[in-house]
Amino acid sequence: MTATLAPPGPPVRIGKAAVGALGLLAAATGTLESVVAPTLPLLQRELSISPAQGALLSIAMLITGALVAPVAGGLGDRHGGKRVMTRLMAVVAAGGLVSALAPNLPVLLLGQVLQGAMVGAMPLSFILVRKHLPAGESQVAIGTVSGLFVGGGMLGTLVAGPIAEGLSRHWMFAIPTLAVVAATLLVRALMPDDPPARSGARIDLPGLALLSGVLVTLMLGLSMAPDLGSRPLALGALVLLLAALVAGWTAVERRAASPMVDPRMLANPAVWSSYVITFAVCVGTAVPMYLVPQLFAVSGDGYGFGADSTDIGRYLLPGAVTAAISGPLGGLAARRFGPGAAVTAGIGVMAAALAGLALLHTEVWHLVVAKALIALAGGVCVTAMVVRTAASVEHGDTGTATGLVLVTRVVGFAAGAQISGAFLTAGTPAGSDVPAESAFVTGFVIAAAVTALSLLAVRTMSKGAEE
Repeated sequence: MTATLAPPGPPVRIGKAAVGALGLLAAATGTLESVVAPTLPLLQRELSISPAQGALLSIAMLITGALVAPVAGGLGDRHGGKRVMTRLMAVVAAGGLVSALAPNLPVLLLGQVLQGAMVGAMPLSFILVRKHLPAGESQVAIGTVSGLFVGGGMLGTLVAGPIAEGLSRHWMFAIPTLAVVAATLLVRALMPDDPPARSGARIDLPGLALLSGVLVTLMLGLSMAPDLGSRPLALGALVLLLAALVAGWTAVERRAASPMVDPRMLANPAVWSSYVITFAVCVGTAVPMYLVPQLFAVSGDGYGFGADSTDIGRYLLPGAVTAAISGPLGGLAARRFGPGAAVTAGIGVMAAALAGLALLHTEVWHLVVAKALIALAGGVCVTAMVVRTAASVEHGDTGTATGLVLVTRVVGFAAGAQISGAFLTAGTPAGSDVPAESAFVTGFVIAAAVTALSLLAVRTMSKGAEE
């Protein structure tokens, strides 16, 4: 039986308290997501694990998040955003508890896998604000929720170390987990129930399984990219497997009565161009995220600054602040000027800042200002893309479409990080552990070019939206 779309009807107005509860949940999940990265040395020491094993912690959450975001969005479209969010946050809370009590690496990995489900809260939040707010207000609310998630990540990065050293590593997981539980209870109490957008819809299990295979293969391939270059057979096998999974998933979704991702939605130029722009912008954002700290750390005897971890954290703080405010600013810009104009301006600022980094990077303030501008412009672009994607699809596809934006964002960041690592590796002379300055310049130039080229897709996005 083909599922039917329930008419959205007039929005049920919600107050600032309900939107605030969603924002608090986004901030709490962002904090929980970010506590591992700054405390990896401590975790490696206390759990007696190697740096390579420690990297598995970040990879596990990354893969889970990329997998869960579109699935959670699709389930929210079918069964109601509030209902799915409550259950998903129960999984996240369980993961936080497991991580807090973990005595060894396998248990901590399990906790991180469960915590990775938190990324699904974002498309579910977008479902709720779009159902319960008029279009203009929902754009601002989407930006606010996105910004608070980034702000929570900034907070987690700052407080994880002091909590782990002053209390214990257990509390750096437990405290954000308690905040997630409290915020979920607030959302449950303040947010009205939203009826399912599709009646009689069954879960597309074959499509779900194949989509999961596509995302896991892609993320694993990106995480293994540095080693795959020296193993052409492994690289070829991975490419063939990914192509087969994509082809199989496309064929299944075209025939499914109620597909997890409707191919007709992906064929909309306003939708697919949003994914292209998001990927390019996130690659452009990820390259300086990786290269700028490395440039700060390079010995001051050459072209770097010889900064230690404390100095680097202080230098990166302005960028973290601008990233946190970029979400609300992007929502306001999309509402006032339109997503196309907001994205065009953001891409222009990003490309100029990246080109500036390639030309001027001899003073600390050069890097600090450029990094802050890139973080601000990138956040504005991604938020505007979420707003545009949500407005370009039926209400019943909001969660799925925006979930795929978040997946594209994760893939773009992963690809940008791997590209940056490859440039530094290739630019490091034999017998030295200091990359040549040209490696940084090349990375910034490539990032600027990729970002600028995404302007070609902005016109396609606007044309598709008009149609």
